[in-house]
Amino acid sequence: MTGQTWNSESYQRDTGFVSAYGEDVLSWLAPQPGERILDIGCGDGVLTKKLVDLGAETVGIDASASFIESAKETGIDARLMDAQRLTFEDEFDAVFTNAAMHWMLDKPAVIAGVGRALKPNGRFAGEFGGFGNVAALVSTMRAVGDLMGGDPELAQPGEYPTVRAFSKMLEEGGFVVEDITTFYRPTPLPHAVRSWLKVMRGPFFEQFGDREEEAYDHVEKALAPCLRDDQGQWFADYVRLRFRARLA
Repeated sequence: MTGQTWNSESYQRDTGFVSAYGEDVLSWLAPQPGERILDIGCGDGVLTKKLVDLGAETVGIDASASFIESAKETGIDARLMDAQRLTFEDEFDAVFTNAAMHWMLDKPAVIAGVGRALKPNGRFAGEFGGFGNVAALVSTMRAVGDLMGGDPELAQPGEYPTVRAFSKMLEEGGFVVEDITTFYRPTPLPHAVRSWLKVMRGPFFEQFGDREEEAYDHVEKALAPCLRDDQGQWFADYVRLRFRARLA
């Protein structure tokens, strides 16, 4: 995982759209009543609860204690676990993930763990950031990092693969890719870009100490011409990679 940390309350307040958009991904999973499903990177459990409501026996895992606490409060079987070190063996009909795998730097390890966790012919479906995701946001932050003498690498703690690269990972992990695509999805930010930056890239700005607000100002000013429309609405330049695969 990356060094990014999460607070469930601020995440839901400023980026709750992540779960809302993720509901559409469930159609690629096609969950059935009575199936046992693992949700990796379950966050605060909003989509995990959807799976439960559809009749699935669901386990959610996440590396954030704050998220797990919030998920448990809704009655979900949520467990603190690194998706790169899954410990399940041959017990799930399907595995689901949304907006999480770009934070997992050892994706082959995740895929291998999913393969072990699935029953024969089990399904793996989900969505996360694909190649080009938040390119304007990241490029601007890197430029500001260079300008202010910070570490520009903190601008992109995640990893956004191409369709070809991720397909190869799945195939090498023993899966047959049934469908995979990327698409551009400019996403309205409910509380402007600074709130997104604080939740998603806090460590980048914190490195500047008493110049933290100056760094936010530089990034916000540079991004306005391309990510804020004529009504003042801010957008994140998201590119999503969506996939479904089955154990060979």
